[in-house]
Amino acid sequence: MTGVHDRPSLPMFAVDAFPSRVRSERLVARLGSALGIAITVCFLTGLVSHLHQHPVTWLPLPADPVWGYRVTQGVHVALGLATIPLFAVKMWSVYPHLFAWPPSKSLVHGLERLSIGLLAAATGFELITGVFNLAHLYLWSFLFPVAHYAMAWVVVGSVIIHLAIKWPVIVTALRREPVASADAPVDETTVDAEVAAVEGAITRRGLLLAVAGGAAAVTVVTVGQTLRPFGWSGLLAPRSPADLPSGIPINRTASDAGVVSRAEASDYSLTVGGPRGRAFTLADLRALEQMEVELPIACVEGWSATGIWGGVRLRDLLDLCGVDEGATVRTVSLESDGLYASAEVQPAFARHSDTLLALRLGGETLTIDHGYPVRLIAPNRPGVLQTKWVSRVEVL
Repeated sequence: MTGVHDRPSLPMFAVDAFPSRVRSERLVARLGSALGIAITVCFLTGLVSHLHQHPVTWLPLPADPVWGYRVTQGVHVALGLATIPLFAVKMWSVYPHLFAWPPSKSLVHGLERLSIGLLAAATGFELITGVFNLAHLYLWSFLFPVAHYAMAWVVVGSVIIHLAIKWPVIVTALRREPVASADAPVDETTVDAEVAAVEGAITRRGLLLAVAGGAAAVTVVTVGQTLRPFGWSGLLAPRSPADLPSGIPINRTASDAGVVSRAEASDYSLTVGGPRGRAFTLADLRALEQMEVELPIACVEGWSATGIWGGVRLRDLLDLCGVDEGATVRTVSLESDGLYASAEVQPAFARHSDTLLALRLGGETLTIDHGYPVRLIAPNRPGVLQTKWVSRVEVL
């Protein structure tokens, strides 16, 4: 005899809630394959960003190509946004199974249900908090980069467990020809037409095209923040329009950082460590050999923009102070309490010919919000590590 508490009684949790003949194992497998690829690419590109911010000695990152981080992080954010409609439809396609009762019929079945629950919850967390981060809308007390990175491993682990359990089912579903009946293989177009005729609704093929179209639409209206020539299409890109004549967006102003008075002080000097360490006034820096480089600045939020930066090569200053070529240095900002008030600069970046302690942008003296009097600009590096308002260069 079945009791009222044998399964959830709310209609939305019923096994036949939101029924549709469009659902099938083949559809679920196709959507899952696309979602798996998207998750893998997002994880790998996110790992690149993490290694830039938390370098490890056994896997040094290169300074070339100079546009490398612009591409990897642009792909990370753009694909993450495009994954939202794909994830939503994927969840819809398996909805009847999410609340199947009982929750666990065996150890393997329980492990499968657990992996699906973790995968759905962790992926939803990554997508939702990622969007909020782009909008600088923080409705939580935890540190976003730490939580985002940790949860990425939960997503990947859940995917691996899910694949290990469901791989035979996935392969069979992808290989199976669509059928109109249990033993009559037919062309998928015919099946789609029959389903549409019965439901008067979208077909399986139409659903897949709609998902692809939705992902493409999300990409078009946000990718302008990374591909600047397409900035006109960035209707939903938070950093797409150039907010200053220089064309370089600003995430954190000097006022927010609390450095205005110190940055504009007449006695400002830049201290560089080393065997012959010394302090350089702005006049000293301007008297040294000046270089100009064209480099993009790319943010962890996905936006990027190219500027013409002018200033002194970091390696020239290090040589003047007798710093060993293999040394890692740290740039320290006038900002005292910011999350990125200092940044390590590994030898590959510190000695790169394009790495500057910049004094100018676009031929003009840096504005204070862009890092006046001195900021770091280096190739293939996250914008958060391009220290603004530099006060010291320490040798580690």
